[in-house]
Amino acid sequence: MKLGTAESAPGDVATGYLSVTELPTGQSEQVPVVVVDGEKPGPTIWVTGTIHGDEPTGMEAIHEFVDRIRDEPLAGAVVCIPVMNPSGLRTNARTSYYGGEDPNRYFGIEGGDGETPPSVQQLICDRVYEEIKASADAVISLHTSWIATYPYTIRPRVSYGERREETAARELRDRLVELVDAFGLPAVNQFGHDETTQRSLDHTLTGAAIGDGIPAFTPELGGRFVVEKDVCEAAVVGLQNVLYASGMVSEPAAARMAFELPAEDNLKRLVHPHTDTAGVVRYRVREGEWVEPGQVVADIVTPTGETETEVRVEHPGYVLSRYEGVAVYENDPLLDMAVPDDEPLLRKSHD
Repeated sequence: MKLGTAESAPGDVATGYLSVTELPTGQSEQVPVVVVDGEKPGPTIWVTGTIHGDEPTGMEAIHEFVDRIRDEPLAGAVVCIPVMNPSGLRTNARTSYYGGEDPNRYFGIEGGDGETPPSVQQLICDRVYEEIKASADAVISLHTSWIATYPYTIRPRVSYGERREETAARELRDRLVELVDAFGLPAVNQFGHDETTQRSLDHTLTGAAIGDGIPAFTPELGGRFVVEKDVCEAAVVGLQNVLYASGMVSEPAAARMAFELPAEDNLKRLVHPHTDTAGVVRYRVREGEWVEPGQVVADIVTPTGETETEVRVEHPGYVLSRYEGVAVYENDPLLDMAVPDDEPLLRKSHD
């Protein structure tokens, strides 16, 4: 396999760089690549990390994962891009600095917007995604969330209609569920269809891959800014077990995940609740905790400490993340939650 300057042969581990755009300083912007090429034929699994530059745990998990599998008998290939957003990594920022854009909203977009040509970030995403589409049998896009986050995996929804028949969609859904289960973190379905569209999540790497019929999912590996070693280890185990579920290695990882949601059921993502009062937030809950409708999850207080209001939840579910910062404005979100899902994972597209 050849990817950028990385050129592998069966049984090899090759490293190199893929040039994705030219910089005003005369150099190329490059993303690092690692190819673990098995001695036997088999699937090709792509693993990406740090598409948001302040999310380093995915990068570290890829490094450790490659170290563990480099001497293992492997059927197929594992292709890794540890850092998908080099400019964000340099500045420890979520976005790229080409135009301050979220780099995970530009995959699978055809052309520009009317007479406006594609931005630099879209060009980069296009060039990387063309490489992924050419060989990927599955894609794992490693992320982290807010600082205070319980690790979980986002399981995207699958649709059928114009782009695929229902039978093909069911096969894609079933394969997706199998791989997410193998990874081992608690599974939470993506936002409902309308919110997924509103947030442009169809054009994340995972969303675009699913649209093209490639099983893909997004583990959220705890919080951002620092590498959480326990979550990193869990991700390495999960990646090894995805290889086992794909028939690429003969044995699963010996260790298992330490993270679970004890009453886990069919859950989906929800940003809830929001505060209707400005002030300073004091949380009464933490990540991984189950909450009931009507439960007070936070107090909004004045800078001098007097309580302005109590914020309650309307839905039962788990707290996935507490939002960062203590100063809040009207209608600011406070929590990411996993709540009972009222939509099917497989749906007919009405587009």
